[in-house]
Amino acid sequence: MTVGIVVSRADSASVRIGEQLRERADWERDDEGGSSGGPEHIARYVADGFELLAFDPWHLELDGVAAAFEDLDFLVFASRHAGETGPLLTAHFTGNFGAAEHGGSDRALAAACPNAHHAVVRALDEHTPEGYDAGMECTHHGPTAVGAPSMFVELGSSEAEWADDVGAAAVADAILDLRGVVPQTERTVVAFGGGHYVPRPTRIVAETDWAVGHVAADWCLDDLGDPREGRDVIERVFAASGATRAVVDGEKPRLREVLDDLGYDVVSETWLRETTGVALDLVADLEAAVASVDDGLRFGERAREATADAEYILVDHPDDLWADAHSVDSDAALAATSANAFAYTTEENGNRVAGEIALPDADAYDAYVDALAALLGEKYDTVAREDGTIRITDTAFDPAAAADRGVPEGPKYGRLANGEAVAVDGETVAPADVSRERTEIYALADPSEGKGN
Repeated sequence: MTVGIVVSRADSASVRIGEQLRERADWERDDEGGSSGGPEHIARYVADGFELLAFDPWHLELDGVAAAFEDLDFLVFASRHAGETGPLLTAHFTGNFGAAEHGGSDRALAAACPNAHHAVVRALDEHTPEGYDAGMECTHHGPTAVGAPSMFVELGSSEAEWADDVGAAAVADAILDLRGVVPQTERTVVAFGGGHYVPRPTRIVAETDWAVGHVAADWCLDDLGDPREGRDVIERVFAASGATRAVVDGEKPRLREVLDDLGYDVVSETWLRETTGVALDLVADLEAAVASVDDGLRFGERAREATADAEYILVDHPDDLWADAHSVDSDAALAATSANAFAYTTEENGNRVAGEIALPDADAYDAYVDALAALLGEKYDTVAREDGTIRITDTAFDPAAAADRGVPEGPKYGRLANGEAVAVDGETVAPADVSRERTEIYALADPSEGKGN
C-alpha cells in the first residue's frame, strides 16, 4: 500500500507541510525514480509506504498527476486552505458540479478515497494543535482528472497559518498516519445539502464507522441546477465515491426523486449510527424480518459481534416486564436489552423497547429475562421465575387500610409508607397494620417457538 503525496512549490503551506513530512519519516531522495508520465516533478522522496513528489505548478493545475508516480494506491495533495475560518485543518475531495472556475473540468469529479479520508479527518482531529480547529469541506475546485483516488489535506486559513510549523506538523502527522490505510470501503455514503463545512458529514465521519465520499453542499447543488437535468453528474458522485447510499440535508424533493429513480438509497444519520459495527447483510436481513431503523429498530451489542450470516430467533418482547424494570432504572433496562439482543423494536425515539426482539438463541433470551428480573429485585420483596412467568410479590402501604384505622391523609401517610409507626388517637399504628401484599405475574414467551432467520 503506497500513499502518493503531492507538494506544490507555488503553495507556501504545501512547502511547509512537505518540510515537516521529511522531518518526521525516514525518506530517501531519488530524483531519478518515478514515472516519466504526467507533469514533470522537481524532487522525489520515498519512505516506507509513501512516495512524495514536488512540482512547480499549483495543485489545481496538476491534472493527470498520478502518472508521475512510480506506484501508488491513492494521492494526498498537501495544500493550503484559504477562508475566513481562523486556524483550520481540513480535508476534502475535488470536483466541479457546474463550471470549472478553479481548475479541472466542468461538471467533473475526481475519484475519491473515502476510507483514507475517514482516517485522515480523525487523525487531523487527534493532532490538532491548540488554537486550531479540524474539519471537512464539501467537494470543490480541481483537479478532476487526477488518475488515482485522491483528496486534499490542508493547512489554513491565512498567511500566518501557512507559515506555522506547528500547524504544518499536525497536517504532516495526519498524512503519515495513513500508512497502510486502504482508500475505499463499502461503508461509504455520499452527501447532498448543507453548508460548505458540512456539519452532518463531519459528524458521520467522527462518530460512526461510515466514510463519506463526495459532498455536494447547497451551493454546489445551485451550480448543478435542476437535478433532473444533472442526472449524469449525480451518477458520477456515486461512481467516483464507490457508494450506493446517500444522506440528504433538507427536503430537496426533486433530488430525492432522481436518487430514487437511479436506484440509490437515501438513509438517515440515525441509520448510519445504528448500523455502525453491524454487518450490512445482517442489517438488511433484520430490517426485512423485524422493522426498519427509521421505524424504530435498534441493534444490540450482540449484532456488532456477529457475522453477516449469523442465526437468530425472533421472540415477542416482554413489554410489561421491561416497562416495570425501566421504572426501576431506565438506563439499566436499556443496557440489558442492548447487551443481549441482535435487534429490537422501540418507541419514543428509541427510549422504550416494545414489540419484537431478535436474539442469538434461547440462552440469550433467558439471560435477558434474568437481567430484567434482577432489576425488579431492587424494587420488590420477592421476584421469582417459574413456569414461563416472572412472579413478583411486594408488601406496600395501603391508603385505604390507613383510612380505616383513622390515619389522616398527610405526613403520617408518608411515615407509614416509609416503614415508620405513627400514633393516632393514642393508639400506635404500625406499617404492617396498613399494608397489603401485591402479586404481579408477567408471562414470558417460549423462545423455542421463536421464528428463526
